[in-house]
Amino acid sequence: MAQGMKRLGMPIAAFLGLALIGLIGTSWFLNRDALRQAVEAQIRAVTGLDLVITGAIDVSVFPGSYVSFHDVGLKGGGTVDPALQVDVLTANLRLLPLLLRRFEIADVMMLRPHIRVVRDGNGESNWTPFVETIARAMKPGAENQVSFSEIRIQDGVLNYEDPTNNVSETLGDIDLSLAWPSISRSFAVTGQFDWRGERVDGSVSASDFVAALSGDRSGLKARLASAPLKLAFDGTVANRTSMMMEGTVTIDSLSLRNALRWMGQATPGGGFGRFALKARANVVGASVALTNGNVAEGVMTFANNGRQTLQATLAAGALDFTPYISTFRLLASGARDWNRQLFDLTSLSTTDLDMRLSAAKVTVGPTKLGRTAFGANLRAGALALSIGEAQMYGGIAKGSFGIARSDTVADVKAQFQFTDVDLQACASELFGINKLSGRGNLSVSLVASGTSPFGLASSLDGTATLTGRDGAIAGFNVEQLLKRLERRPLSGGGNFRSGSTPYDTLNVAVKFNDGIATAEDVRLEGPATRLTLTGTASVPTREYDLKGVASLTSAPNAPPGFDLPFVVQGPWDDPLVFPDPESLIRRSPASAPLLDAVKDRKTRDTVRSVIERFTGGGVRQAAPANGPAAAETAKPD
Repeated sequence: MAQGMKRLGMPIAAFLGLALIGLIGTSWFLNRDALRQAVEAQIRAVTGLDLVITGAIDVSVFPGSYVSFHDVGLKGGGTVDPALQVDVLTANLRLLPLLLRRFEIADVMMLRPHIRVVRDGNGESNWTPFVETIARAMKPGAENQVSFSEIRIQDGVLNYEDPTNNVSETLGDIDLSLAWPSISRSFAVTGQFDWRGERVDGSVSASDFVAALSGDRSGLKARLASAPLKLAFDGTVANRTSMMMEGTVTIDSLSLRNALRWMGQATPGGGFGRFALKARANVVGASVALTNGNVAEGVMTFANNGRQTLQATLAAGALDFTPYISTFRLLASGARDWNRQLFDLTSLSTTDLDMRLSAAKVTVGPTKLGRTAFGANLRAGALALSIGEAQMYGGIAKGSFGIARSDTVADVKAQFQFTDVDLQACASELFGINKLSGRGNLSVSLVASGTSPFGLASSLDGTATLTGRDGAIAGFNVEQLLKRLERRPLSGGGNFRSGSTPYDTLNVAVKFNDGIATAEDVRLEGPATRLTLTGTASVPTREYDLKGVASLTSAPNAPPGFDLPFVVQGPWDDPLVFPDPESLIRRSPASAPLLDAVKDRKTRDTVRSVIERFTGGGVRQAAPANGPAAAETAKPD
């Protein structure tokens, strides 16, 4: 056995030695010009592209069989900023055909290629002629009978420029593998690249590469994965007159805010957190339409024809806008003063928006809305919100809200109608007033202009009307107070700030002018009391300065019995309510004559002398040392 193995090994070793000598000899006697021309011809036959080689050429047969071209460009690409410039293009050769003096490329590797794509106003680019050439070379029936299976790109850079739309992007550190179609018609690209500071892992495959190059319909699958965003598409693509794509798109992001910022889109204050979308996509040119989403049903279209435009008609089960308003605060941290922080209105000028939304539930901070239909329109920095109908505060709300930007100033207009709402919830959330209950209707029409919430409050103009029924005003019981003061006007203040005053009807009409609210008509009718109010309330300082009259009534239309003027002063959330003291003195049988008496000087002197006689008082003579000024000061008052 050992002798047999030795006899068998000797011929094998001799064959390998002869092959090695043959390879070395082949590398010595190889016609390098013929090899170079054969490689160029095969690349031209497979891709249809002519290479321009201005650098050195390296040829190796053993241990590796390849030919490397330095400083390679595309013929017709120009000498200044060519479409493609490669530092080193290496064509790896198949070994067995090489021994038979046939030069066949196994694969191609491009080291440090610089790819430049420039798009013109007609939608074509400097690569359009090359793409057409590749499509012609790969059509069925073409003369090329050879092909290689792979083109690799290492450490490449791609520059994309679109002067018409003012777009310039750069992809760096590109490492890609292009599975060039040889037997099948499919084409695939896999690899990684850097874009805007993030590493992106991606893959793209076309089921019919020739059709895709020619602009005909072809199946397309694409996947991009990065830290800010993951995107996948499965559908078809065509490019006859403009780019058209149709299929299923899936988008997932841990932070939509970070993803939008990564893509160069400005976002307003809050929200834009975790985001997931799976929908049917239809792309025509620069417009993207999404239908049948996984959370909301409807259509969403995005266009970028010089200006970004988003259009949507969506229906959802629940919408929560709380994160998007979390950074917008009307009141300062003390919750008593308006916020003076300046508005950031830059987000109003970045995108045009036209949306129609409906939802079974809507949450905006502490406000809970039922079935709601509303629209939003943002154009040229002006935002308009319209509520067709919303189930709110136990009733129905309709209205509109608009913001127009003028440099750093926000011009605000609001018109709302609340029908049959819970007044306690409505007044508390809208105006910070938590002492009113009942049900009623509220109509508001306001305009304001300012750079902060405090500025808006200081310039507020408009009107507000309220009609309420079957409710109460908390903080004092008018009926009990009037009955006690009717019997004993000077019995002491007691506790005026407890209990509540029920009412059957409540009517309020207020006019706003430069932040001052004037009570034009404020009337309350209760089972046994009647209230009227006049005066003003300051919106910037959030304080009352009101006067009113409270009356006891025995019947709804009966004349008032006991009347008591009162005053309401102090902050909105905790005002002071107290009776007019002069009125109480006048209603006391013992004190009223004294009040009249002290108003007359002669009577006042007589009363004073009587008091001095009873108390033993009198005018004390001042010491001479004090002088006349001191004596004058010592006179009785």
